[in-house]
Amino acid sequence: MKTIINDIDTNIYELKSTNTTIKKEVGLSEKTIKAISKEKDEPSWILDLRLKALEFFNKSQDPNWGPDLSFLNLDEIATYVKPKVNNQRTWDDVPDDIKNIFDKLGIPEDEKKSLAGVGAQFDSEVVYHNIQDKLKEQGVIYVNFDEAIKLYPELVKEYFTKAVPLNDHKYIALHYALFSGGSFVYIPKGVKLDMPLQSYFRLNEKGAGQFEHTLIIVDEDAELHFIEGCSAPGYNELNLHAGCVELFVKKRARLTFSTIENWSRNMLNLNTKKCLVEEDGCIEWVMGSFGSKISMLYPMSMLNGKNATCLFTSISFAGNGQNLDTGLKVIHNAPNTKTVMDSRSISKDGGICTFRSNVYVGKKADNSMISMSCASLMLDSISKSDTIPVNTIENDSVEFSHEASVGKISDDVIFYLMSRGFSEEEAKGLIVRGFAEPIAKSFPVEYAVEMNRLINMELEGTIG
Repeated sequence: MKTIINDIDTNIYELKSTNTTIKKEVGLSEKTIKAISKEKDEPSWILDLRLKALEFFNKSQDPNWGPDLSFLNLDEIATYVKPKVNNQRTWDDVPDDIKNIFDKLGIPEDEKKSLAGVGAQFDSEVVYHNIQDKLKEQGVIYVNFDEAIKLYPELVKEYFTKAVPLNDHKYIALHYALFSGGSFVYIPKGVKLDMPLQSYFRLNEKGAGQFEHTLIIVDEDAELHFIEGCSAPGYNELNLHAGCVELFVKKRARLTFSTIENWSRNMLNLNTKKCLVEEDGCIEWVMGSFGSKISMLYPMSMLNGKNATCLFTSISFAGNGQNLDTGLKVIHNAPNTKTVMDSRSISKDGGICTFRSNVYVGKKADNSMISMSCASLMLDSISKSDTIPVNTIENDSVEFSHEASVGKISDDVIFYLMSRGFSEEEAKGLIVRGFAEPIAKSFPVEYAVEMNRLINMELEGTIG
């Protein structure tokens, strides 16, 4: 029996807009960074931080593990692209060519149905940001990050670079040198949002980079579900994404951070995400990676308070020419902390999926519990899947389990399902969607437009 699974239909994501750029900075230099800072009318401390990050980047080396990044030439990357629109509060005021793309992607239609607020970034700048009035009355802050620097400078200074320092690694230094756009969220004590906030990042310009910064603070006894969507049309030129996410979960607070990434296959995705969790707090990561030429993404949770929890659910899909190197990092710094991870990957046509985990349990983290499960589904004999765990345990009272499995679509299972009345295509569809179900069901159906489209793969095959 020969099994064939078609690539995901990404036509809706290939929409492109022309004549939307009024300013572009190319390459990486002190002159470029000063031009970006001047364009944004930033305070001097932000420019100083950018220049310090540039200095660190120039002294740093590429990682000596994972996918090769030596072909990246920043002199050929548009590091800042300003669209022909400023940040809008009314969707009707967004230019039609930009608005039409977001409309077809389901933004802001989802806002009307099931979101408490939405932000939309086009290339280097946020073009739309809005939040329900009732949340403003409760003290909720949801603005684009550039606005936050000017409107809430003391709050930004207190948290900015505190979860992810600019010397963390080479490409986070690149991010801090060039960051533009993103979202700033503050949920006050005791406020529990019953509807999610969502930011959508669209990279339209060919040969360009996107460097948005997202900073979220969920104060004591508060709750938030935040959705991050990403996509870009395909070009023959390399695009670069080096965003950063800093999350702060206070005592007894809960944050669910969901990401649906469908970058084009000319994208180099070097994203950095980290969360600091206090006593009785919980961070839940829900990740879907369905695009990019290369991805290197390893969300990190620092469980600093007793009874802090990290939940992690992810799925990756790698096709021809894709190398998705993803994973999870967790640091247990306090007693009774808990990590539960479920990772799934699908690879076909020579695609490579690698899952790296790095778990550290400190001497003070008595009675910690870690449960990790990695499952890979390879749809042919030329694809590749690896699981690479690194565990450092400095405490004797720890419950730790780790399991990993690799498999393919079983011809026997397909035959069995066909004997029960399913067609071959229906049988294979059941298997693939069943494999992806733990992640798919983590996204509320009413607004996870991107996830639903991406897992609805067309299946066909022949027996012979």
